[in-house]
Amino acid sequence: MDIFLPIIAFMVAVLCFRSFGINQEYQRGVVFRLGRLAKTKGPGWFWLIPIVDRVVKVDLRTVTFALATQETVTRDGVAVKVNAVLWYRAVEADKVVTTVVNWQSAVIQAAETGMRDAIGQSELDQILKDRTTINLRLLSLLRETCLQWGVAVDAVEIKDLDIPEQMQRAIAREAEAIREKRARIIKAEGENEASQKLAEAARTIGEVPGALELRRLQTLSEIGVEHNSTIIAMFPVELLEAAQKLTGK
Repeated sequence: MDIFLPIIAFMVAVLCFRSFGINQEYQRGVVFRLGRLAKTKGPGWFWLIPIVDRVVKVDLRTVTFALATQETVTRDGVAVKVNAVLWYRAVEADKVVTTVVNWQSAVIQAAETGMRDAIGQSELDQILKDRTTINLRLLSLLRETCLQWGVAVDAVEIKDLDIPEQMQRAIAREAEAIREKRARIIKAEGENEASQKLAEAARTIGEVPGALELRRLQTLSEIGVEHNSTIIAMFPVELLEAAQKLTGK
């Protein structure tokens, strides 16, 4: 009998040690009692009934995962290659353990499938100009799917978009045509504004006697400053008429 006492004491110590557990702040322990779901243990230490209870630990921290490049076709028939970055985390530890075999792999597969669907429902111009809408659509699809597994998808962002070289050249030609159109419009607007100013100046000069001659003299003075040359100009008509009146001729 004395021989069995140390063995019994050792077995009791082992059982007591196995019944004691510790969860970190970011961990939850899902307890199964005789195969049935019992409760979820929070952070800190906890006790289990030896042999009867079994615990599965779940990490609640956010996981960042770069999705593999997917080749798909847009709604307007352009073949593209796209990848994305996914942020997700477990929020209900019991569902994560009991509803899906490998919850992280399931989320990744759902994200890759959802990304192909989101790209297939969008046109190329929308993908190039408005990725935010695509990201929100993909996020909505993933949240609806992953919520039943106890997983929350925080964000998903399309990272790189690879389009065929022929399509890249077409986009470059389109952008060049748009810039040329914009330049021509700006030039036409400038010429229109300049013509309006010239017409306004012509009306002003026509209404004031002698204004045209003053403008002519100003132009001659400017030419004389810029060019070292001799200028022959007609004598102002107004001065000739005034001289004729004075002389009575």
